[in-house]
Amino acid sequence: MAKTGTPVRRDSVVCPYCGIYCDDLAVAVAASDVAVVANGCTLAKDSFAKLAAGGAPRVGGRDADFDSAYARAAEILGAAHNPLIAGLACDLAGVKAAVSLAEVTGGVIDHAASDAMFRNMLAMQDKGWMTATYAEIKNRADLIILAGTDAVSRVPRFFERFVDNAASLVEPKPQRRIVFIGAKRDAKSLPKDAQAIACDNGRLGEVFRGLRALYRGWELQAGDVAGVPRAVLGDLAERIKTAKYGAVLWSAADMDAVNGELIVQAICDFVMDVNEATRMVGVPLGGGDNVLGAAGVSTWQAGFPLRVSFARGRPKYNPYLYSWRRLIDSGEADAVLWISAFRPDDLPFETKIPVVALAAAGSKFKREPAVVIPVGTPGVDHAGHVIRGDAVASLPLHALRESALPRAADALRAIEARLAPEPA
Repeated sequence: MAKTGTPVRRDSVVCPYCGIYCDDLAVAVAASDVAVVANGCTLAKDSFAKLAAGGAPRVGGRDADFDSAYARAAEILGAAHNPLIAGLACDLAGVKAAVSLAEVTGGVIDHAASDAMFRNMLAMQDKGWMTATYAEIKNRADLIILAGTDAVSRVPRFFERFVDNAASLVEPKPQRRIVFIGAKRDAKSLPKDAQAIACDNGRLGEVFRGLRALYRGWELQAGDVAGVPRAVLGDLAERIKTAKYGAVLWSAADMDAVNGELIVQAICDFVMDVNEATRMVGVPLGGGDNVLGAAGVSTWQAGFPLRVSFARGRPKYNPYLYSWRRLIDSGEADAVLWISAFRPDDLPFETKIPVVALAAAGSKFKREPAVVIPVGTPGVDHAGHVIRGDAVASLPLHALRESALPRAADALRAIEARLAPEPA
């Protein structure tokens, strides 16, 4: 790690700023500054450039020491009847410590991005799905259907890494066809030869139900489906039959909040039908801020994938009642501990209840939380692990610079230690 202003190059750096966690970045580290010098997308370059180096805790809007901040945070959580421990944008160790703190306080645990994740998870829990790794798409897919997403909005290097890759485990490399179905996108975000089928993203479920009917040869009397001509869907159904390895990709975060789960289910039903005769997979894009890591840790520790309450002394799962957003909007939570260690974001909610923020250095707030505890950024200030967006790989993050800031896990354990009863 660089201790002076002389830049030191680091290769094979894992970028912590989107769900594919690219592991091929080269960065130059000079003291506390980190700059991407090779293989980074605009998101990576901007995020590393905006990194702050440190900061003091604040209690009641005034600078404080860490001990005072931990003590006040413990006081707030200890006095709450229904504390919410959420955000969870940190590494696996941080999430594990957050689950432990929720158990001690009888609180609820949830991730900031769980709304989108549960659109996928509930569909998968209900009927199952057939998915694949990013590597399989890279090496095998000859037909890629983007459902309601241009891919790069969520995964900026998607085409670079998984479509335009020079090397492939399959020889010869598949000749890919790209089809985009959904609301109009900037033409620059899609390959020049991609086919675009326009429809409202909220009606993607109808489109895939219609596509399923045409693929199976069922009677379809409508002249169009959600504004898509029947002939266009029919041509796509025939193309799918001749593809050797098809993939449908979507971003649940870009889907309608009301029927997003039904859209995902329609896509998954169609993918299952295609697998009766050939190979097709459905792959959700996303996974940023280690949301799948948070769901995994919650499952390992509590038996359920987030949205778990420990109010009764044991884990209770409810994907609707224990949504962080619903608990804050309804006023049922009477204290919030929010974790956001990857970037200096404001809180994504407004509330008058006490808030303890474990925040990346440099975070600014429109409404000052009761307690602000600056924490290190995983993969920059300290080592850690995250789960990739295809949920098959745990990637190691390494420290790039010296930092005096605590890890989120350390801060959470310090708060819990002040809540634990004195030994007899």
